[in-house]
Amino acid sequence: MSLPLILGALWVIAVALTAALPLYYQRFPGLPLLIAAPFLLVWIGMVHGWLWVAAGLFAFLSMFRRPLNYLTRKALGLPLPEIPPELRPGYKPPARVKPTPQPTPPTGPDP
Repeated sequence: MSLPLILGALWVIAVALTAALPLYYQRFPGLPLLIAAPFLLVWIGMVHGWLWVAAGLFAFLSMFRRPLNYLTRKALGLPLPEIPPELRPGYKPPARVKPTPQPTPPTGPDP
């Protein structure tokens, strides 16, 4: 297997791991992956031909359809979809609250 295909497979794994993160934390690893994809696709195309680029482009567009839709609408000056609260500037994820244990009822005979 060639180096471009190995890096492509690692890119897919990195995208899948990024998708498993909460939405607030996805943008930091997602942006470099979004930028790296076209360069990786061109490299794969130069080494293996357009068929592999078509498969990679399909995967890229499928995984990044919402960010690409947002960036396209913003570039064309079209109305933008509402941004989820967790992606708005100044958002802080809620603190994790430790659940309080519920008292267990006694298990002996009634007095």
